[in-house]
Amino acid sequence: MTQLGLPRNIQACLFDLDGVVTKTAVVHAAAWKETFDAFLREREGPGYRPFDPVADYDEYVDGRPRADGVRTFLASRGIHLPEGGPDDPPDAATVNGVGNRKNELVLRKIRTEGVEAYEGTLRYIDAVRAEGLKTAIVSSSANTLDVLRSIDAEHLFDIRVDGVVARERELPGKPHPDTFLAAAHDLGVDADRSAVFEDALAGMDAGRSGHFGYVVGVDRVGQTDALYRHGADVVVKDLAELLGEGGGNA
Repeated sequence: MTQLGLPRNIQACLFDLDGVVTKTAVVHAAAWKETFDAFLREREGPGYRPFDPVADYDEYVDGRPRADGVRTFLASRGIHLPEGGPDDPPDAATVNGVGNRKNELVLRKIRTEGVEAYEGTLRYIDAVRAEGLKTAIVSSSANTLDVLRSIDAEHLFDIRVDGVVARERELPGKPHPDTFLAAAHDLGVDADRSAVFEDALAGMDAGRSGHFGYVVGVDRVGQTDALYRHGADVVVKDLAELLGEGGGNA
């Protein structure tokens, strides 16, 4: 293993955004809860079963493209909506409408509450680049570029494969490995020489099924065992641990 905590053959590092680079996973979970609870309340009345921002978020939504998250969670409740279109208004009873309602909420929360980065992750990425490894940001979010700019981190990544790029290139999102594979390809590095850094179970599944050289699980919410079950080679609470810093600043 190298001083970066990676196998010596690794040449590229592929980082998820929410929960790995930025502290926005909790913002997304809150926006999903507000969105789904309003939808379920309107559909089923006051006796509806609320969205669980931990169990439901981890199982059905976290790491997935927005529309996939809507479909997967609602299917778990036996609800199937028409797809609609990307420009559906946020009050439309369609997959895209519900997703757009969530996006409006998360953007409002980010604007009002701001975005914070995990300092341990930023130090780790600096160390990775200092060693000459290539870097990519791989996120299901269509707001990735705005978030990176808000924390002055756009320059830390050679390649960006996010929700916008995935839609343009018709890449299926996590748990499929296609976005990570596209990032490795764009960097000119084979998957087996690339490391994936993820906090979502869907991201672990993508790393495992894509046969990447190393999969690092980042446990922000106490799901170490689940991250290992879904394919992590190692799990840390903060990427600074890989530098031997003993946890870094979360």
